Amino acid sequence: MAGNLNRVFLMGNLTRDIELKKTPSNMSVANVGLAVNRQYRVNDENREETTFVDCEAWGRTAEVMGQYLRKGRPVFIEGRLKLDQWQDRDGNNRSKLKVVIENFQFVDSRSGGGDAPSQTSAAPQSVPEDEIPF
Repeated sequence: MAGNLNRVFLMGNLTRDIELKKTPSNMSVANVGLAVNRQYRVNDENREETTFVDCEAWGRTAEVMGQYLRKGRPVFIEGRLKLDQWQDRDGNNRSKLKVVIENFQFVDSRSGGGDAPSQTSAAPQSVPEDEIPF
């Protein structure tokens, strides 16, 4: 099979309010924390495992998420994996996977989303490395 696929679908709850920032070129970027639960059974006992996922959204998607979503709100996201790499203060190489959100959908109409659209998407945007605001 030729080609590659980098696509992520997650549904979970926001772990914090959306952190909305602007790049030097005035592009909006949102940092999003998502908790995704997995339920399973072991020896007739129900168990649950939570995975915490860092995500980011850009442009209009970031702005809409920042306007309508709050901590605890369930949301469905679609995006792609991105590997961030950097050196820490001690010169050690570090890396972290995150999800770049390309589409999202509100799962319910809890507080903060009364007039929120049910779905939003934006064309994927590439941002130069020197534009990243953190």
